[in-house]
Amino acid sequence: MHITNIGAHEALDSRGNPTLEVEVELSDGASGVALVPSGASTGNREACERRDGNAERFRGRGVLDAARSVNTELRGLLLGMRADRQAELDQAMISLDGTENKRRIGANAILGVSLAAARAAASSLGVPLWRYLGGSQACVMPVPMINVLNGGAHADNPLDFQEFMILPVGAASFAEAVRMGAEVFHSLKEVLKRAGHAVNVGDEGGFAPDLRTAVEALDFLMDSIERAGFRPGQDIALGLDPAASEFHSPAGYLYAGQDRHLSSEEQVDYLAELVRAYPIVSIEDGMAEDDPAGWQMLTARLGDRCQLVGDDVFCTNPALFQSGVEQGIGNAILVKINQIGTLTETQEVLRIAARHGYRAVISHRSGETEDTSISDLAVAGNGGFIKTGSMSRSDRTAKYNRLLRIEREIGAGAIYAGPLSFPRVIRPN
Repeated sequence: MHITNIGAHEALDSRGNPTLEVEVELSDGASGVALVPSGASTGNREACERRDGNAERFRGRGVLDAARSVNTELRGLLLGMRADRQAELDQAMISLDGTENKRRIGANAILGVSLAAARAAASSLGVPLWRYLGGSQACVMPVPMINVLNGGAHADNPLDFQEFMILPVGAASFAEAVRMGAEVFHSLKEVLKRAGHAVNVGDEGGFAPDLRTAVEALDFLMDSIERAGFRPGQDIALGLDPAASEFHSPAGYLYAGQDRHLSSEEQVDYLAELVRAYPIVSIEDGMAEDDPAGWQMLTARLGDRCQLVGDDVFCTNPALFQSGVEQGIGNAILVKINQIGTLTETQEVLRIAARHGYRAVISHRSGETEDTSISDLAVAGNGGFIKTGSMSRSDRTAKYNRLLRIEREIGAGAIYAGPLSFPRVIRPN
């Protein structure tokens, strides 16, 4: 299982921007390939994605320098090491980089090698990635948090919240959850068309109609769920990602689509009112990353009845996450492997979540590829949730299709997390 070669080159992500594809080859002939995702709505404390900055190539977004670092520095460092010693590999790359946020070599370069090495090790052992990472206990199929309506940084409409999601919590299996989600997705398309809205899809496969308020969006979702033959809150619940850091300033939370400012207290009140009125079971980044007091207020107000997911505030960083837990921020974490840049650090975040009773939501990025590593990671970690976009665009459906295959591979031992995650019947008050 010794590494004999590492190679990287430019590939394209789902937005037509360059990203890295990395291959790791082993002495026994096994190999592993990984493609690295990229985000649009990013936290200020994410690990550094290295781009060339050469305006004459890919508008400055090329990754030739990052690829060169893989093919020289990282290759020279790791040749001869065992691919199944993930922590040693990752720590060696972190130490070689020598910066707090991996800016010298680039988190995209380091992550590509980290994931490709894990895939190569799994291939060498003849086991799927989810089993290699999770062992014999990996059996929980995640609830898909399906992003069907977009605003914020993911759309050109005046809707301030970034994502509106459906969660098939009442399904009996992951396969049934996918069916239910797809049926609501098509129902929503019909409802939007009848209302005169465009139904083109955005980066993550969701619709971006010309809506102004969260209430408008949620009403469309409620109608679509019912028209598809499901019960809102029992069969299918709702989730929000306001991505509040995107519209927060020292003056408060600016709702441009509604021309109003809210204080932190008013933002908490607003979210609480939405939870009261709709079967919302999950809110991601309801408060800004630089508003810890607001996060604490939100957690105290809604933490016993709603999943409060920290993304920008935690950045999949073990130290930031541990600090947030100690401050009483949220009760769940969004896990994005490229926010931190190695598989080892990602797994440490999952262990912290398990120790403190936080839920873990494995997540894609808006700039995705056909790589399905996050599907395997979601099952390996038994976290119970995955965010990987809507029910369209092959970069999103590839993850769902991979999870369908994993469920078949596990067979009768597969457990769908939906009824376990939200056991009570969920209805608006």
